[in-house]
Amino acid sequence: MTVAPSSDRDRSLTSLHQEVALNASPARIYDVLLDSREFAAFSGLPASIDGSAGGRFSMFGGRIVGRNVELVPDRLIVQAWRPADWSPGVYSIVKFELKPQGSGTLVVLDHTGFPPGDCDHLELGWKQHYWERLQKYLASHNG
Repeated sequence: MTVAPSSDRDRSLTSLHQEVALNASPARIYDVLLDSREFAAFSGLPASIDGSAGGRFSMFGGRIVGRNVELVPDRLIVQAWRPADWSPGVYSIVKFELKPQGSGTLVVLDHTGFPPGDCDHLELGWKQHYWERLQKYLASHNG
């Protein structure tokens, strides 16, 4: 579903929620999201990620930057997250909950606190730049 960027919905929303089932364990997804080499491999762009609580990250060739706020191994990643083109000091909160589901994982994403007018772009970005690429990567890199 695509919504025109000028929609009333896009202009008013400052949070989004997505759920995606991935064919990998929560531990595997946790590791891929917090490892510079694996993140770069699945995203196709350079990444520098300090995978510890309080650690800084730069992903997608510096297009997304931030800091890990809270980490619960194999279960939860909370990040202060921002595109580099946002105004200085403006961050949103991204929360990945990793829930075991059969032999895979249900990833529950809650992205909150972004500027009004960015929802449609961010919704599409999560789908295209994270979920679709991550599914392909996990299918070919099971280890």
